[in-house]
Amino acid sequence: QVQVVESGGGLVQPGGSLRLSCVASGIIFSIYSMKWYRQAPGKQRELVAAITSGGNTDYPDSVKGRFTISRGNAKNTVYLQMNSLKPEGTAVYYCKTVVLNSDYGDYWGRGTQVTVSS
Repeated sequence: QVQVVESGGGLVQPGGSLRLSCVASGIIFSIYSMKWYRQAPGKQRELVAAITSGGNTDYPDSVKGRFTISRGNAKNTVYLQMNSLKPEGTAVYYCKTVVLNSDYGDYWGRGTQVTVSS
């Protein structure tokens, strides 16, 4: 099985920064991609950043230029650097890892709360 654990959430003032971490562990032959999503109360979960095994990244316009996704030295670790945070960034942030073992599988963490408020 594969476990995904996020960390780094917390309370930050508008305009501030946070760095989230995601670690995937367990039986992993290779990781195809790792993605960050967020879900605010009463809203649908939305993609905020993605990175492939080849290092290609993708962001929606809403966070482009403010959020940066990167991989750690260990290929099963990914970070999300969030700058210039806005109150609408308040949400639970989830990490999804797409793993290739015998087949592709999506594995989600339980999320980490980010609250942007003064």
